[in-house]
Amino acid sequence: MAEFPLPARLAEKCRQDPDKAQWLARLPAVVAELVERWGLHLSAPYEQEVSCAWVAPATLGNGAPAVLKVGLPHMEAREEIEGLCCWDGEPTVRLLESDKECNALLLERCEPGTPLRALPEPEQDVILAGLLGRLWRIPPEPHPFRPLAEMTAYWSEESLAGADTWPDTGLAQAGLELFWELPLSAPDHALLATDLHAGNVLCAQRQPWLVIDPKPFVGDPAFDLTQHLLNCKGRLAADPAGFIRRLAELCGVEEERVRLWTFARLAAEHDSWHGTHALTRALAP
Repeated sequence: MAEFPLPARLAEKCRQDPDKAQWLARLPAVVAELVERWGLHLSAPYEQEVSCAWVAPATLGNGAPAVLKVGLPHMEAREEIEGLCCWDGEPTVRLLESDKECNALLLERCEPGTPLRALPEPEQDVILAGLLGRLWRIPPEPHPFRPLAEMTAYWSEESLAGADTWPDTGLAQAGLELFWELPLSAPDHALLATDLHAGNVLCAQRQPWLVIDPKPFVGDPAFDLTQHLLNCKGRLAADPAGFIRRLAELCGVEEERVRLWTFARLAAEHDSWHGTHALTRALAP
């Protein structure tokens, strides 16, 4: 690669933060070193939907396809390597090589790689529920995975820092209270993906669908339904109770906990309020 290719979304994200800008400045040298060490031939990086990592198709020395991913430092994704080792390809992409210090992963390539979002949303529900049932497991001790409460505490701090932008203080405070209460009251705990939605599931050959980009934490399985719900805001707004009930039944988790987690995320994550005030109120406890 004579000139280092940089996706526009990634460049824009890094320009907004000095630490990310430093990471971006080091990125060409990191990628060059990994190419040499792992004997890779790279194609142009993926452009769409990639804003927190540099991700490119790779070919190994034996001709096998792979994907090189070098991630931005990211609180939520800190144990991605360990999570992929724990799941070991069931039902995630397999980890071929890794470098924790560089936050670099050499991954199994999904081919043809069509995202699950190409299917109608009701079909997505069924496939995602099946994948979640396989992802949820108790990791053997000792393990490196943080409790879900650590992520909700981090989100709470971010939300409080923007309190002057809250569109509804009462709802936001109710969401923050649930961010504290729900992790403590969970009846079950499992290893979660936490960011599972139809854009993070790709069509593959080894299995019909494989999960990419997990952000593993240990906690309440009901939480893991929320990202798909929030990514289908049209259906959620049209029939919040019905959509939540359907997904909870498909996944075998408590419907009320899914509703409370969904409300908490809508209410406390102040940057996700656009056009959702009525929906947030409809889900309020």
